[in-house]
Amino acid sequence: MPLTPHRRLVASATLIAALVAGFAPATSASAAPSRPESPARAADPAVPAPDMKGVVGALNAARANGAPGAMARFTGPDGTRTRTVGVRDRVSGAPMDTRARFRIGSVSKTFSSVVLLQLVDEGRVELDAPVNRYLSGLLPDERITVRHLLTHRSGLPDYTEKMFAQTVPGFETVRNRVFGYRELVDLALAEPRTTEPGAAYAYSNTNFVVVGMLIEQATGNPVAKEYERRIFKPLRLRNTFYVHPDTRIKGLHVHGYLHPDETGAPLVDSTEQTASWAQSAGAVISNPADLNTFTTALMRGKLLSPRMTEAMTTVTPTDTTGTRFYGLGLRRYDLSCGTQVYGHTGTVQGFYTYAFATRDGRRSLAATANTSNHGAANTALGGTLEAAFCGKKPATARGFAALPKAEEDLPERR
Repeated sequence: MPLTPHRRLVASATLIAALVAGFAPATSASAAPSRPESPARAADPAVPAPDMKGVVGALNAARANGAPGAMARFTGPDGTRTRTVGVRDRVSGAPMDTRARFRIGSVSKTFSSVVLLQLVDEGRVELDAPVNRYLSGLLPDERITVRHLLTHRSGLPDYTEKMFAQTVPGFETVRNRVFGYRELVDLALAEPRTTEPGAAYAYSNTNFVVVGMLIEQATGNPVAKEYERRIFKPLRLRNTFYVHPDTRIKGLHVHGYLHPDETGAPLVDSTEQTASWAQSAGAVISNPADLNTFTTALMRGKLLSPRMTEAMTTVTPTDTTGTRFYGLGLRRYDLSCGTQVYGHTGTVQGFYTYAFATRDGRRSLAATANTSNHGAANTALGGTLEAAFCGKKPATARGFAALPKAEEDLPERR
């Protein structure tokens, strides 16, 4: 693949100094439809050693931009490397710990996509069938297919835009609320459609709420049971759970802190919540080791047939930079060194997460910062990808890469 295009310098001395090792790829809000691109077949160039100092620089930059703490866990041919900065609990002062669990937000979408694609393999669901074939009368447009949901090309509006128009008041309204799937879909359908089905990429949590409905309709089981028997147990993910509507993160865990919209207002501890507003779009709890295991297994074909793995990793652009793409519940980022990584980003109140692996599954990275609604922290955390997968930059290149705005899985006001 071609190298990432030269991009504009962002005037932020603090962030540039902290992220000299590398940055997340650029993005924009929307993109025109484009022809799908199959996964690259060529072998990666010589694999660079991860720049763990650069990873720490990115973690510290996230901390400098409002995250009480941050951590990363990298796995590769030479073993596992972990780094932490700051605290996982502002009250006790407990340090960040890579064994700790946290809410992974929209990384949950990849879990949901895997379950649904297994059902496609089993002949219970067809990718290009109308959603209404399985959920009669649910959607107002018979043209919306299962594939449109998984690729965010359905045109269904995102109910979270209105729900979290005011970040903290919106969160407090739903913190302890338990929604039904249909309730969330109805909230979305009360808003204008974003595109015609299949016309363009437009990220919407509504798509994966409907995915959860499809899973439950096809199996007759709650999503929690299907996650457990199809992913958690086979991969022995002992720190990964779907506890909806329980509000707790049991055991050793990270506290999440939500930034209010008002500059200077105190952080809100958002750790305990039902996450019912997200469900199959974002309510999974995990830790870095389990996320490494999951993304590695997925890329190595341990969860899906070759046909479904190919379908999942066949991507289309999400912006005009030629560096960001989306497949079936899966993002692809093309990094500055030419390496392509697959996975997902996650935003849920109090947590930003990146979970990515190379296509051969030989290298993976899981990183999180315990804050949200503060885009600079999210962008900074994304710098762990360049440092981990591309290694050290030449001295002449340091500080001159662009510092783009990170992709958002939830609407953000800061």
